[in-house]
Amino acid sequence: MAITKIQSESLNLADDFAFTGTITGAGGVNTPAFEATLSGGNQTISNNVATKVQFNNEIFDTDGKYDNSTNYRFTPGVAGKYFVYVVIGTNALADANLQGMYSMLYKNGSFIKTSHFNFAGNNARFATGTVNAVVTMDTDDYIEAFVQMTDSSGEGNVTDDEYSTFGAYRIIE
Repeated sequence: MAITKIQSESLNLADDFAFTGTITGAGGVNTPAFEATLSGGNQTISNNVATKVQFNNEIFDTDGKYDNSTNYRFTPGVAGKYFVYVVIGTNALADANLQGMYSMLYKNGSFIKTSHFNFAGNNARFATGTVNAVVTMDTDDYIEAFVQMTDSSGEGNVTDDEYSTFGAYRIIE
């Protein structure tokens, strides 16, 4: 069916349409977007100190806006609202040493959201904290992921690969 001018009475919504021109203003893209993991071994962290997680392995980075080698941060370059997520697995160096942990998101160097586990005397060996947030960002804002854990042995680590992931994508408004 060839339509040269769209009129409400000329459209049958049960029909299939093959467009040859350009359609503008429809849909959108969820970019820039990225996802990264910690790869190549666990990251050692000091006891009870907020530490930036070095997510060094890009799964994807649509616009090259995630720094996976120096600052480990996402700077979108496009203003908008972003869905940001982080999953951080922490591991004590021995059984029953993990007393508590925080997974945290920071915007422009300031804390914005966390998840927290406190094992209250029932210490563990491993815990995974997840944080999700919708964050309004300007072109030069940046997001980072931090972790803090309390381990009775004095230090622990962030576990790599499938246990720790950091990502974000722009929300279409």
